Amino acid sequence: MKIRYFQDTDTLHIEFKTGDVVETKDLDENTQIDVDRGGNICAMTIEHAKERADLPHFSFEQVGT
Repeated sequence: MKIRYFQDTDTLHIEFKTGDVVETKDLDENTQIDVDRGGNICAMTIEHAKERADLPHFSFEQVGT
């Protein structure tokens, strides 16, 4: 998984897995998801990220094995 924040455009891009994206779907006017041929989410893009997400506070926790 890769998480990138583009400060110049205030855009947050979260890549869940690499793969061939066959479609980008709009969830709303500022949120898109990229899906592969099987309909699995590959990535999510969030515009105006500072006002829509708590960017300074990020944590990651893996639960289980």
